[in-house]
Amino acid sequence: MEKRIIYQNDAGGVAIIIPCECGLTIEQIAAKDVPTGKPYKIVDVAEIPTDRQWRNEWTVDEADLTDGVGA
Repeated sequence: MEKRIIYQNDAGGVAIIIPCECGLTIEQIAAKDVPTGKPYKIVDVAEIPTDRQWRNEWTVDEADLTDGVGA
């Protein structure tokens, strides 16, 4: 799958879910795996930084998380 699900974690950073091929749509996976009430965004894998050195510094504006809310 060439998509990722991102949401803001409780520390203000970004959590990234890497979905697997499991018979569910990415929207179903997001609703199931994103914590209840947390808004999320589905992004292309190319939008995720590849340099892991600064991964704990990556942030996202919650206003950009417009694809849904965790169930």
